[in-house]
Amino acid sequence: MSEVRNVIIIGSGPAGHTAAIYAARANLKPLMFEGMVRGGVPGGQLMITNDVENYPGFPHKITGPDLMTAFRDQSINQGAEVQTEDVNKVDLSPGSPFTVWVGDDNVEYKARAVILATGAQAKWLNIESEHALKGRGVSACAVCDGAFFRNQDVMIVGGGDTAMEEAMYLSGICKTVTLVHRRESFRASKTMQDRVLANPKIKPVYNSAVDEVLDVAKGEVTGVKLKNLLTNEVTAVAVTGLFVAIGHTPNTDLFVGQLELHDNGYIKTQPGTSRTSVPGVFASGDVQDFVYRQAVTAAGTGCMAALDAERWLAGQGGH
Repeated sequence: MSEVRNVIIIGSGPAGHTAAIYAARANLKPLMFEGMVRGGVPGGQLMITNDVENYPGFPHKITGPDLMTAFRDQSINQGAEVQTEDVNKVDLSPGSPFTVWVGDDNVEYKARAVILATGAQAKWLNIESEHALKGRGVSACAVCDGAFFRNQDVMIVGGGDTAMEEAMYLSGICKTVTLVHRRESFRASKTMQDRVLANPKIKPVYNSAVDEVLDVAKGEVTGVKLKNLLTNEVTAVAVTGLFVAIGHTPNTDLFVGQLELHDNGYIKTQPGTSRTSVPGVFASGDVQDFVYRQAVTAAGTGCMAALDAERWLAGQGGH
C-alpha cells in the first residue's frame, strides 16, 4: 500500500481498542489488525471469559465476548479502521515509516507510528478435560475469577511466585486452597513460600500433577484427579474451581531482535510511558505487563500508548 498511515495498531484486546478509540479521537485515523495471535482470537483473552464482574461500569457483570464487542463497536464508531487480518511480519527499524505485512497475500502497510497490543497467552496443562471446562470452573486468573468461588474449596496448580500470590489471594476468599506442584519443593521466593506454608487455609501437595478435571459431563468442576508422580497413585480431590498458575507467554515473536525485551520475553517500556526502545513504537497491555494482567490496566496503557503516539507524531512535524 502506497499510503503511509499515522498509526497502525496490532492487537485487539482492551489495550488495542482503547488505543484505537483515543487515536481516532485525536484524528490519527488508526488502522487496527485484529487477526489471530498464537492461536488466540480477535478480542484477546476476554473472549474465553464467561463473566466479567471487575470491569468498571458493569454492576451486573457482562460476558467477556459482549464486553469486547462493545470495545470494538466503540472503536469503529470513533473512526478506527479494523481489519481481521493476521500480521505476518513487521519491520520496526528505527526511523519511520515502519512496515507491516498482513494476510495470506502479505499485503504491505506503512505507518509513522506503531502501537503493539498483542497480549499474552496463559500457559495451560494441555489436558482434554481442562480445555473442556475453561470458563466453567477452570481459570488462569485468580484475581479475575476468584470471587465466583467465595467460601468454596478450590485448587491451584503451580510452584512459582505467581502461584503463591494467587494462593494467598484465594485464601482470603475461598474456604480452602489446595496448592499442587510437580516437584518436592516450590521454586518461589522463600518469603512467598513462608507466607503460604504458614496459612492454615492452604494445603500444599507436592510431587503431583493434574490427571483429570471432573466433571466434563456436568459442564462444571466438581473435583480434580491428582497423580502422584513418585508412586503413580491417583486420588480425587473435591473442589469447585481449578486455577492454573504456571505462567504466561507474551506474544512477542514478531518483535524479537527488533525491540528490547525483558528476560521473560515481555516488551520493555520506559517507566511511566508506553515508549519502547524504538522511537515511534509503543507497547500496551499484557504484552508489556507481567505484573497486573487485568483488562482495566490493559485499557489504561492503551490510552497511554495513543497519547504517547499522538505527542510523538506532533513532535515529528504533525499528522
